[in-house]
Amino acid sequence: MASILPQAFSFSLLFSLVSLLPHLDFCSCSNRKLLNASNSNSNWLLGGATWYGSPDGAGSDGGACGYGNSVEQAPFSSMVSAGGPSLFKSGKGCGACYQVKCTDNAACSGNPVTVVITDECPGGPCLSESVHFDMSGTAFGAMAISGQSNQLRNAGLLQIQYQRVQCNYPGVSVAFHVDAGSNSYYFAVVIEFEDGDGDLGAVDLREAMDSDTWLPMQQSWGAAWKLNSGSELRAPFSLKLKALESGNTLVASDVIPAGWQPGVTYRSLVNF
Repeated sequence: MASILPQAFSFSLLFSLVSLLPHLDFCSCSNRKLLNASNSNSNWLLGGATWYGSPDGAGSDGGACGYGNSVEQAPFSSMVSAGGPSLFKSGKGCGACYQVKCTDNAACSGNPVTVVITDECPGGPCLSESVHFDMSGTAFGAMAISGQSNQLRNAGLLQIQYQRVQCNYPGVSVAFHVDAGSNSYYFAVVIEFEDGDGDLGAVDLREAMDSDTWLPMQQSWGAAWKLNSGSELRAPFSLKLKALESGNTLVASDVIPAGWQPGVTYRSLVNF
């Protein structure tokens, strides 16, 4: 050390510098804070957002997923969105939950809100942007600072941040709404309120007294699945649901009872 010190460098100055060493922080804390901030935002992606329908409404009356007026009721409570092709996924994205937030407008709160995909947005910015949410007026306004929902809706088109999240419907059963056109040879059902993954990649049906055979159903449209049978179907029916993204499965055993009726909704407390 002494060999590289200038001759004028005094021993007392060297001692003073050494005495400071216990008080110095070589952890590069500013960089560490930036790293933590980066990690906390690492799951957020960029997308676009618009809104449709009435300012305080649910966007549409049910939408292309087939949920009907339940989009206005709890647990959806109008916090819903139509999705462009990358979100709607030809209907298999129905029921998926996302957190969205905005920061680029003065009326943005920057706080995330959760929306559910319940409809399809087939044109306009939904096609020109790789990821686009066409949100209900209620959901779009929920991204605003308190009292500034109208100002944010007046912006029209926003850049947002989004991330996929688990759906959470405490105390709400998975709903199986039997299509009004169903009969002993044709069974169709709209499925909603799946906790966890939310989306569906496959649905199978098992008849009564047959514990081994699962009959694959076909996606009809949106969240509606159907089975055309060459013979009479024997209830009660169990339904096996497979999530699109994770592949997780759940079984709602005997959820459709013997003597089931078209147009009736049956429920099960299973979840992914």
